[in-house]
Amino acid sequence: MEPSAKARELVAGAYDTHVHVAPDVMERRIDDLDLAQRFAAVGLAGFVLKSHYVTTAERAAVVRKAVPEVDVFGAITLNGSMGGMNPAAVEIAARLGARTVWMPTVDSRNQRTNTAGDLPGAKPAMWGALQEALRAEGIMPAIVEVLNPSGHVTEAVEQVLRVVARHDLVLATGHLAAAEILTVVEVAQAFGVRRIVVTHPEFTSQRLTVADQQHLAARNVLLERCFTTPHTGKVSWADMFANIRATGPAHSILSSDLGQPFNPPVEDGLALFADRLLEAGFTDHEVHTMAVENSRALLT
Repeated sequence: MEPSAKARELVAGAYDTHVHVAPDVMERRIDDLDLAQRFAAVGLAGFVLKSHYVTTAERAAVVRKAVPEVDVFGAITLNGSMGGMNPAAVEIAARLGARTVWMPTVDSRNQRTNTAGDLPGAKPAMWGALQEALRAEGIMPAIVEVLNPSGHVTEAVEQVLRVVARHDLVLATGHLAAAEILTVVEVAQAFGVRRIVVTHPEFTSQRLTVADQQHLAARNVLLERCFTTPHTGKVSWADMFANIRATGPAHSILSSDLGQPFNPPVEDGLALFADRLLEAGFTDHEVHTMAVENSRALLT
């Protein structure tokens, strides 16, 4: 599977805002240093290092020094291994240069309790095996709550959002459920958070309705369209394309979510995505907006 030259050209200068590469706690296709060199070779601006379990700010600093022509950003995901909804961890990550804060993913209430099934033939998420191992060892972290029983964000969430706002970080919604996302986004914006991404709204455990996506787009947040979600069969390409059209390309941002050994090379993800969009009838301008303009506005 090789991207077209046109697709490469359309996504040149883009940032991939969501990649999973080594070093990590599970097998990955490539490490961050080699990926930076490959991004430079294909004309991509940079990427955000995501781990479900550790902060990546220090690694990003190392990669930036080694490959200075590529912007590599660190991040933190607020799962149990990072202390859950931990404002001190966010503050330290920010001081280390982290750019993105993900709300809980594998330890969110939604992900831990959701019973939705993948489409037939879909590839399971790699972190599932590690979660089962933690459970078998009796060291599974507690669910990281974002809402209290009254439906309001917890005090810890408020503290995290204040840190995000003060450092002008990117807030990504992780694997939260629709009701949680809507509430967190509203409070975050009230606290002055300017950069918000709704993480893969088509993912199995989320599947946000078109109405919810339109509501969020109206609040000027970006809806993240991950290449892996349809590529691994968790949503149909047709459904993702319909969601983009229903909310408008101006409100979508493309990312790959790649790095798994069985998936395509990470540096090909955005261009492969572009080819799919072009085949579906999206214009050059729409693809460039989603891949390049929106990723650069988010991170720079």
